[in-house]
Amino acid sequence: MTPPQDAASEALPEALSEVGSEALSEVGSEALPEALPGPLVGVDWLARRLGAPGLVLFDASVGAHRGAAHRIPGARPFDLDGALSDHTAPAPHTMPGAPEFTEAMRALGVADSDTVVVYDGAGVYSSARAWWMLRAMGFDRAAVLDGGLPAWTAAGLPTSPTGPAYEGPRGSFTARPRAGLLVDSATVARALTDPTAAVLDARTRERFAGTAPEPRPGLRGGHMPGAVNLPFGELQDRDGRMRSAGELRAAFRALTGERERLYLSCGSGVTACVLALGADLAGYEEVAVYDGSWSEWGMPCELPVTTDL
Repeated sequence: MTPPQDAASEALPEALSEVGSEALSEVGSEALPEALPGPLVGVDWLARRLGAPGLVLFDASVGAHRGAAHRIPGARPFDLDGALSDHTAPAPHTMPGAPEFTEAMRALGVADSDTVVVYDGAGVYSSARAWWMLRAMGFDRAAVLDGGLPAWTAAGLPTSPTGPAYEGPRGSFTARPRAGLLVDSATVARALTDPTAAVLDARTRERFAGTAPEPRPGLRGGHMPGAVNLPFGELQDRDGRMRSAGELRAAFRALTGERERLYLSCGSGVTACVLALGADLAGYEEVAVYDGSWSEWGMPCELPVTTDL
């Protein structure tokens, strides 16, 4: 059974009543559909269902946006800088094991029957990582909020002060890991020499070329020999929303040709998931994220690095 909403969700009607816009008069008025429209939902879709039973909203913001003063009402913290990464691993943002992920989701009140929407304070950034983690753990009833909190506020929709950590009822979530969605360096090394696969790097062009320093100390500059560069921001419009499916497909095709198996990397496994989201929207079905990404590959070790373009 889906647990009842937390205190923030119960206070939602009061928060929304303070918004006088006619456009907001129907916020939260619709029940959840049996299925999400896809891996991406717009602010209008979420606004009409905010606070509905069975909908869990997560704020997966990281870095400067983590713990911001305001949130979408009822949002719970999907803390990638905290409990939802394995801090015993050498690389940041490493995926926790299935037992740890199960416990974290249950502690956040998630049930297997729930529908999850994830957003972040930057737009579409770390929210895609949370979405991909849920998918890797066998949970498909999840979507990313297109444009994130900036799109929500730009639409004149309400926010509430960020409160304490979630303190509501526990959920019944159970992780069911899927093989192949998160991969290691050995798998990526094989893919680099596989003519049927493509390895794409979501970092900036300057970091890919080795002309800009890595933000994490001790890492080598450059990229994997054979990888191609697709900065994650190039999959988004200027307003931070994801580009159309056709535009996304063209962006991937320009770099990968007819290759349909994609292996995605970035700095720490976060923005590689923006590429995974874009690939999913573009219709790719064989997609994997390199969990360690450059935080692992770029360490002083035998893994090859080049600055040749």
